[in-house]
Amino acid sequence: MIVKETKLKGCFILEPKIFRDSRGYFFESFNQDTFNQLINQEVDFVQDNESFSSKGVLRGLHFQKGEYAQAKLVRVIKGKVLDIAVDIRKDSSTFGQYVAIELTEENKTQLFIPKGFAHGFVVLSNTTIFSYKCDNFYHKASEGGIIYNDKDLKIDWKLEENEFIVSEKDLQLPSFKEAAL
Repeated sequence: MIVKETKLKGCFILEPKIFRDSRGYFFESFNQDTFNQLINQEVDFVQDNESFSSKGVLRGLHFQKGEYAQAKLVRVIKGKVLDIAVDIRKDSSTFGQYVAIELTEENKTQLFIPKGFAHGFVVLSNTTIFSYKCDNFYHKASEGGIIYNDKDLKIDWKLEENEFIVSEKDLQLPSFKEAAL
């Protein structure tokens, strides 16, 4: 596995070794010991989530606060997304900056998003199955978010505004400046 740290400290892109032959392919999608060694920290995942979405579905930007903050390891099983991680660590030199990466069923790339980040994605293919591991359990009272089209973050989601399918809940999220980080 090849691991590259992004411009945001602690946020890593993981590219697996894929073994292909006439039967198809095989790769190790996760190994706790290898993962912790490669990112040089101990992360214990306790929950796996999966979503199915159609083209244009935009989920995010979400985060968990305080003792319920979550680190995530995300990947696409089927389809293609543009995945976004925003640094919301107030003491970080990259506070308010984001990374964007295409995760696809072909590249099998994963993104590790540490605690202290908001996360979201938009579906670029007809449909997508998206998977993520979390190192803490979801806690409703600790959830937070930032509106996807925040004027200060200026995220390029790679689709036109009229193509987005956004939940009513996500449309009500505050701006980056107004969010309770």
